[in-house]
Amino acid sequence: MIRSKFGRRRLVVGAAAASAFVTAPFVRGAHAAGKLTLALWDHWVPNANNATKTAIDQWAEKEKVEVQVDFITSQGNKLLLTGAAEAQAKSGHDVFAFSTWLPSRYGNLLVSMNDIMEPLIKQNGAVNATVEYLGKVDGKWLAVPATVGSQIKGPCSRIDLMKELAGIDVQAMYPAGAPPKADAWTFDAFLKAAEACNKGGHPFGIGVGTTSDNVDSAGAIFHGFGAQLVDAKGNITVKSDGVRQALDFYKRLMAHLPPDVPSWDDASNNKWLVSGKGAMIMNPPSAWAVAKRDAPKVAEQLWTHGFAQGPKGRFAPFVPYFWGVWNFSKNQAAAKSLIVHLSQKPVVESMVAASNGYDLPSFANFTTFKTWAEEGPPKGTLYHYPNPYNHQVLSIAGAPAPHKIGEQIYVQALQTQMAVRHYRGEALEKTLAWAENELEGFTRN
Repeated sequence: MIRSKFGRRRLVVGAAAASAFVTAPFVRGAHAAGKLTLALWDHWVPNANNATKTAIDQWAEKEKVEVQVDFITSQGNKLLLTGAAEAQAKSGHDVFAFSTWLPSRYGNLLVSMNDIMEPLIKQNGAVNATVEYLGKVDGKWLAVPATVGSQIKGPCSRIDLMKELAGIDVQAMYPAGAPPKADAWTFDAFLKAAEACNKGGHPFGIGVGTTSDNVDSAGAIFHGFGAQLVDAKGNITVKSDGVRQALDFYKRLMAHLPPDVPSWDDASNNKWLVSGKGAMIMNPPSAWAVAKRDAPKVAEQLWTHGFAQGPKGRFAPFVPYFWGVWNFSKNQAAAKSLIVHLSQKPVVESMVAASNGYDLPSFANFTTFKTWAEEGPPKGTLYHYPNPYNHQVLSIAGAPAPHKIGEQIYVQALQTQMAVRHYRGEALEKTLAWAENELEGFTRN
């Protein structure tokens, strides 16, 4: 855990504290003075935390608040466990970084963010439907989408191998600085490319294990077939044509993947691509960033782009982080003011730059920062990473089920487990019956 402190001073009261929305909309008088503590995700990109610390420092100096920041790693689930401990004790940090499903899990312990989210959306543009699904329950915004840690896990392809083995020019399909030309990039084309690359000795690295990278890819594929395991009302819908089609697709796809993909974790696909073995993986730019350092010749051939289109649309896995404020926080006004500051365009752009384009803001007006156009090699490799043309629907595995059920679908990796069972020879209807039984258990919990 990395800790950073800023100087302690009393909060200025009066006109300065009642200034414009973008600076300190909620810091009013002595009740907001004193100390503010934050638990934030410890970024894996070297020095990326510094942009966040700088932005917080600027706010703290202006508002004369003592701020303590703890950067807590997600390795070993330390951030997750810290949040669970604070929720149980009803004591801890004022602001907490929550991943994907956690705002709804702790919704009864979080302060409503409607009063800042509505102005932020008006100012910065709409958020995508997945952010709203995960961050807003029964009309209440439970948390504000964070730039730091949010990511799309779309395809990252080898330019040379896709062209040589599959006859697909990914740079022409997703040209830097221009809209996609990807009408022919369908699930059928994806399967044909996977087969061709496998025959050429460079299979796609699409994991089918039980960790998040694997589950996120499965979610995009299932959504592409309109395959819902549970609908928004909580009805179990696993025995549907869409689910059957998704499992059939997986069975055909897995025939062309490395044989050990059912045991892959979140590091496996990165290693597969960086090693030079893989023609494509589904990942944020982390593998590309490591390749720049460890395998520059591989990095020069990598291109991040949109996912293939299924019968029901083109979907991309989006995994957002959120910033929330505990209702037991003693400095809620200052906490909200700081979150507003961290959601301003100059601050957000600095975070994107510091992460080398890895971090993704959720607001519509923040998808065209120069970082994504200029990062390389090759230059423009990240241009389509933030989905600047709304070319695909940003989605999360488990949606649109009610949150308690959707979270279980996700963390139990139900979709990848189904795919592996069916691929290994289990009759399709037996796989569906197994999943239905699992889902009935989720709905009872």
